[in-house]
Amino acid sequence: MGTEVVKSGNRKRTAGIIGAIVGLAAAGVAAGVATERYIVRRSKNADDPYADEEFGVWHADEELTVTAEDGIDLHVEIVDGPSNSQVPTLVFVHGFCLDMGTFHFQRKFFQGKHRMVFYDQPGHGRSGRLSKGEYTLDSLGAGLRAVLAAAAPDGPVVLVGHSMGGMTIMALAEQVPELFESRVAACVLISTSAGKLDTVTFGFPDVIARFRRPLLPVVGFAGPISSAVIDRARRASTDLAWLLTRRYGFGTSRPSPALVSYVERMNSTTSTEVIARYLRTLYTHSRLLVLGPLRSVPVLLVCGDKDELTPLAHTYEITSVLPEAELVVVADGGHVVMLEHADEVDDVMDKFLTKVLE
Repeated sequence: MGTEVVKSGNRKRTAGIIGAIVGLAAAGVAAGVATERYIVRRSKNADDPYADEEFGVWHADEELTVTAEDGIDLHVEIVDGPSNSQVPTLVFVHGFCLDMGTFHFQRKFFQGKHRMVFYDQPGHGRSGRLSKGEYTLDSLGAGLRAVLAAAAPDGPVVLVGHSMGGMTIMALAEQVPELFESRVAACVLISTSAGKLDTVTFGFPDVIARFRRPLLPVVGFAGPISSAVIDRARRASTDLAWLLTRRYGFGTSRPSPALVSYVERMNSTTSTEVIARYLRTLYTHSRLLVLGPLRSVPVLLVCGDKDELTPLAHTYEITSVLPEAELVVVADGGHVVMLEHADEVDDVMDKFLTKVLE
């Protein structure tokens, strides 16, 4: 009986210690959530120049569904421009976890000046998804080729790519280099990379960043069930998602809250399963040595100096292969620089196109 009393006492003490630890952990989590929500509320209450901006609301003269080689239906929108067939069509290619809305301000700025084509890449926005297997940049290049054949079958084009969209253009150049001799009048590459994305630290110290690679196979083989669970968790922590979007998408200390929310909404609509199926092709992307076709056309490179997803060093690497390219570094610009510093990017693009197309 005495022994039992001692064991019972030990159990009680153990339970008490565990309870205290759980209580402290719960208190820590609660405090973290409370702090997170306070920061978000404070940020969203700031003066916002885009508080009344109707993000995602645009005019389209025509909408198409283009089926790519891999069977995925791509949602395409066309905005008419001048009747002069010699004015190039601008074809916009968005990045990873985003959609055609990435070019919200450019769509407004160039309306009436150029015919424009926008589309959602596979697994993004209103385009279809793969039923099995992984997405590849080669297939994205083929998708862009299909969009050009359907929405801009003739006449000069200017290809505008952001992040993964720029990589898509590089894949197209590798597949059909003759297109850059005949129809591509110019390229605008924004916040993109020609490779070595597996070395990006996302602003973390190397000791933390180095743990990414062992985790990639785990994430890469995430199934539909686990992805659904993760997606529910993502939706349940919208405040955290908002803060992460602000942290990694923007370079200014206090970006527009409405703009951050807009980018976060685009991010959140890209499922975890789609994200997992893209990781391998993005992390193994290496096209620095096959950029030759881009030497035959004028190229504008734009990158923010605070981009931590495709850092400025990656843009400098592209200039080592394309020394004639025009480079514009945007101060306090993050990864979505064409949204964050829209006026500056619009002006730079407009001057570049006026100069190279005259």
